[in-house]
Amino acid sequence: MIKRSFLGLVKPKLEMPPVPAGRFEIKAVPTPGRVTLLLEKPKDPRFASDTVALSKGDRVKTGQKICLSSDSTVYTLSPVTGTVFQVSPSIGDFGTTYIAVSIDVEPEDVFDETFQERMKQPDATLAGEYLSALPGSPPFGAFFRENTSIDTLCIMGVDSDFLSMTQRTILDHQRDALKQGIDGLKTLTGVERIVLAVPAGADPQLLDLGAEIREVSARYPHTLPRLLMQALFGQTVPAGKACEDLGTVFFSAEAVAALGEAMQHGRFPGRKVLTVTGKNQTVHLVTARIGTPVREIFNMLEIETRDLDRIVFGGPMTGSAVHSEDQPILPHTDAVFVQDRNRIPPVSQNPCINCGECVRICPARIPVNMLVRYLEAGRYDEAADLYDLHCCIACGLCSFVCVARIPIFQYIRLGKYELERMHAAEANHA
Repeated sequence: MIKRSFLGLVKPKLEMPPVPAGRFEIKAVPTPGRVTLLLEKPKDPRFASDTVALSKGDRVKTGQKICLSSDSTVYTLSPVTGTVFQVSPSIGDFGTTYIAVSIDVEPEDVFDETFQERMKQPDATLAGEYLSALPGSPPFGAFFRENTSIDTLCIMGVDSDFLSMTQRTILDHQRDALKQGIDGLKTLTGVERIVLAVPAGADPQLLDLGAEIREVSARYPHTLPRLLMQALFGQTVPAGKACEDLGTVFFSAEAVAALGEAMQHGRFPGRKVLTVTGKNQTVHLVTARIGTPVREIFNMLEIETRDLDRIVFGGPMTGSAVHSEDQPILPHTDAVFVQDRNRIPPVSQNPCINCGECVRICPARIPVNMLVRYLEAGRYDEAADLYDLHCCIACGLCSFVCVARIPIFQYIRLGKYELERMHAAEANHA
């Protein structure tokens, strides 16, 4: 909930009930009969291939690489052994296009020999060609960007949104794998400075993991990477730049643990941990195969949904609603929650009333009340040039406090997406 000053001059204070503390039992979701993998097509039409190097009836093994085409850098790894049932187009948020690969699952895993052989000689090339598809989506692509020099790796042992305990759970339950993963990061990247960000009061045994332990505030939005850059390293990320441009790459604790497991066993770990919250606010921690339809998780947890209930992948501040219970769990899916249709906050097309709540709560100090006017009008270049669109850290607080119920965060996401799409098209015709 939000507490406000009577005079409206004090910054609104965000207060929401935290997720329960303590160790949770992790429940394993049975492997479904069919999984679906999504390959995101590049926004640049020059590289947006419509084909996959597989077709219906092909057999795949666990850990086998699946690419958009034989020379594409877009790939995923199969979390199961089975037969390709269907290859079809799919559309996500803001027109993002995917190729969906559905696989009928066989009862027993047969592990891909190529993946096993490549894991015997880990190097930077392996990280780029295989390991970005691990659970947690480790951002190894940052090491292949031009004019980028990485000197610090930061592992996030804190969760980046409400209603998520995934990273905290990894700290509690997968410490051996986390230690192996930290050693693996040093081998793969050559970076010696590894910082593990943990909540205040974390277990002292984490000191044995081989990383520099730094306690940080677990209050939202302080766990977002751009704010962690300021809290941990005293650096402010300039507008239009990424943390990588300042030499720091952020890995989730799950991504590092998955790397440790892969390096220890030479096999692709096809399961990921996620936090699931039902309509009654009951929190569950589960592991599920990547590609599992969320329906299978709801069935195991006896979570019932009705028409007009909302299913959100991610947290309540930055998550995205999905249109179907057939939506698969992806490598970066940390949390799923369900909103009862009678408790969904309303949105409107009302004009901004200039109350100033969004401006006062914005961590980046953006004039949000002016920014949203340009975004509503589709004047995205002016929104970026005049009102700091690219300074937004995507925390969603502006939408949360908006008295007029304007979906500001969605306008911001759409604006950034459209600018990226337009600039890709301009580069294509240059």
